[in-house]
Amino acid sequence: MAGAELKNLTKSYGAVEILKGIDLTIRPHAFTVFLGPSGCGKSTTLRLLAGLEQRTSGEIWIGGRNVSDLEPRERDIAMVFQNYALYPNMTIAENMGFGLRARKTPKDEIRRRVEEAARMLGMADLLDRKPRQLSGGQQQRVAIGRAIVRKPNLFLFDEPLSNLDAKLRVDMRSELLRLHRGLGATTVYVTHDQEEAMTMADQIVVMDRGRIEQIGTPAEIYFSPQSLMVARFVGSPSMNLMEARLAAGRLDTPLGPLAAPDGLDAEGRVTVGVRPDDLSLPETLDAADVAGEASFRVELIELLGARGIVTLRSGDLAFKAVLDERHLRALSPQADLRLAIPKHRLHVFDGDGRRVRANG
Repeated sequence: MAGAELKNLTKSYGAVEILKGIDLTIRPHAFTVFLGPSGCGKSTTLRLLAGLEQRTSGEIWIGGRNVSDLEPRERDIAMVFQNYALYPNMTIAENMGFGLRARKTPKDEIRRRVEEAARMLGMADLLDRKPRQLSGGQQQRVAIGRAIVRKPNLFLFDEPLSNLDAKLRVDMRSELLRLHRGLGATTVYVTHDQEEAMTMADQIVVMDRGRIEQIGTPAEIYFSPQSLMVARFVGSPSMNLMEARLAAGRLDTPLGPLAAPDGLDAEGRVTVGVRPDDLSLPETLDAADVAGEASFRVELIELLGARGIVTLRSGDLAFKAVLDERHLRALSPQADLRLAIPKHRLHVFDGDGRRVRANG
């Protein structure tokens, strides 16, 4: 499988800039996810990569070839859409083999590839049916099978699971990962669903307002967001944020003074973040890693099974914490709760919304 590269890629509609200079390397065999809010440019980037839209400037390379001016059929890609795009009057076998017939592939080869893909997808006994006879999940499998039989250099998925119910989305995520690893495919996948991105990706590309905010592994994106946008967008519940002043290794915050993460020598106004999962009862943390403690009033408890989300308030500041169910038993609305904040889990952002880096 080949990789791809986008070089200073831009897209405008008249005076409106949709993409503002995208530079990205997509590694061969990797599962790369474009993640971001609606309107951030992720689907436009995918369609440019596929050749379904024309770039304004920049270059697109696939498998070491400059494909910037090539038609979609010349780029050796296969794309799976959100709405499946199946032909209702064709059988499943005919739908899966349609692209091969258009390329005048021999009938025996088409049949062999279709049957092979159907076995991989657990659909060997459905090939004679029509799309209307299948469930939504089965129709999505047909669309994926149509891509597999092409044996392309690049698989492109544009929010393929968004029309499925919650349980089926989880099942299909596992199915897609299994197929990806079995095929050794190079895959580019667009979603606004961070859970899909975090569970499926080798590499996440977080986009906002036509620009790339951060590229990294799921762990890098979650534990080390490089901007306030990434910090806010990735994580559920969202990161708790508050304004503060950084000076002499100390953060003066609405919760009181906190020890800054080691190596932060900058000074001035900053935004401090801590994820709800990282707030802990004081006795559960090593004292050496406690940046500080704060008292809250419990406003709401949402039990999720083994864990729960607790909505908290301290003065005008609203926070959320994620606690184990055993710690929730003694809590009730309007109760007081004291929590510790781990120093190594604090995130500090400057006035431009960029992460403040430690020295050394």
